[in-house]
Amino acid sequence: MKEKKRHLIQALAALAQNAHLTGFFTGQIYQGDGKHVCVPGLNCYSCPGAVGACPIGSLQAVIGGRTRNVSYYVAGTILLFGVLFGRLICGFLCPFGFVQDLLHKIPSPKPKVPRRLDRPLRWGKYAALAAVLILPAVLTDPFGIGDPVFCKYVCPAGTLEGGIPLLAHSAALRAAAGFLFSWKLLLLVAVLTASVLVYRPFCKYLCPLGGAYGLLNRFSVCRMEVDRTACTRCGACTRACKMGVDVTGNINSAECIRCGLCARGCPTRAIHYTCGKAVLGRDAKRRET
Repeated sequence: MKEKKRHLIQALAALAQNAHLTGFFTGQIYQGDGKHVCVPGLNCYSCPGAVGACPIGSLQAVIGGRTRNVSYYVAGTILLFGVLFGRLICGFLCPFGFVQDLLHKIPSPKPKVPRRLDRPLRWGKYAALAAVLILPAVLTDPFGIGDPVFCKYVCPAGTLEGGIPLLAHSAALRAAAGFLFSWKLLLLVAVLTASVLVYRPFCKYLCPLGGAYGLLNRFSVCRMEVDRTACTRCGACTRACKMGVDVTGNINSAECIRCGLCARGCPTRAIHYTCGKAVLGRDAKRRET
């Protein structure tokens, strides 16, 4: 799939998840029935345009409630998306992933993170996922309500999509904003700046939703496949991959966001999307013959 076509899908997905466009002009958060439904990507509940709920925010809200329940609906939704698509959601449907993609197109040096640093940092998204599942049940206020740690202290998507637009419309919120907002704004600036230099740093190192989908990548219905009869092991696919995946060794790695760069970089067209047993895209007819 061409990169422009993928970016069009990303833009449409971002628009669909933030279709309450009047909210950006009024500063009013949408409160309709759609907020009871989780969207597939990381899209802040507090974004004035959001018409659905973020699965990570929803998961923390339920775990941190007084009853300490686990929301089977939210967990089931994440599992359903993961089993069907894996991290294809990161590559095509996540608004914050789209922001990082666009920022990385800005001309600048593109340093490669050293392997000895890159590999341990990749575990950060699983640590974030563990924090989402555990800390809201442990860190509670005097009323027994858990702290949504990731959303409150870390999530740069929430700052960009929710915090900044809401503060822009409310003098009262701006007056009340203190150290916590300053910290999150600093973290956002760091992530956005890093995105210009390094491809999708938040997705690689810090996103708990990406971590959850990554665990299901190799089991998902929609996935990538290498045609071993056509592959010459030239390594062009691995060099084309911006997520650092060893394509011919483990194309459905937990790091693969299924952006299609490896398929476009393959000179023999040995890489393609599959859904179940069906081959998708331009290679479908070729594989059938």
